[in-house]
Amino acid sequence: MRVILAEDSTLLREGLVRLLAEEGHDVVAAVGTAPELLKATDEHRPDVVVTDVRMPPDHKDDGMRAALEIRERWPEVSVLVLSQYVENRYATELITSTGGKVGYLLKDRVAQVDEFLEALERVAAGGAAFDPEVVRRLLTRTTHVDPLETLTAREKDVLELMTQGLTNARISTQLHISQSAAEKHINAIFDKLGLSGSTGVSRRVMAVVRYLGS
Repeated sequence: MRVILAEDSTLLREGLVRLLAEEGHDVVAAVGTAPELLKATDEHRPDVVVTDVRMPPDHKDDGMRAALEIRERWPEVSVLVLSQYVENRYATELITSTGGKVGYLLKDRVAQVDEFLEALERVAAGGAAFDPEVVRRLLTRTTHVDPLETLTAREKDVLELMTQGLTNARISTQLHISQSAAEKHINAIFDKLGLSGSTGVSRRVMAVVRYLGS
């Protein structure tokens, strides 16, 4: 796949470039600032962008704001955010900006090379990939708890794995249940959250959105 990397740490950026090249991916640009990221995306229209949250010029949320702009201007480009922090408001905006093609991983996850590469490929293919810790912090932050109170303990387990972007088959394996049981739990979650009329990946993502109250 064609990838753009945006990371202001030269060491990490070059390490990711080498890793992706070794895996056969084409890194068409590797930049260190948010403006450079937007310019490179406009020029190359990659399959996926991997970006940090806090980047120059302001060293605040420049990378995340650039990611949201990319989702708005070039919705065909997938976006995987890497961060040392969980930026609650912007993470919610990223999730709600699309029914797929997005991911949010903590940088510690990059050390788990196989998990990082799997998440990157999943996002590039049109799916979603959210770090379990990101999901946990976002879910505990919401004050809209009524839907959660209607879920069983098993449904909550299933929902957490859904929001990480796992397939029904992966969920069944993770929880040691049959795939048909996983599907029944997922349908029950959709019903309890009033998402019965939704379809596809967006319905799974909207399950998280309902919890966040956004």
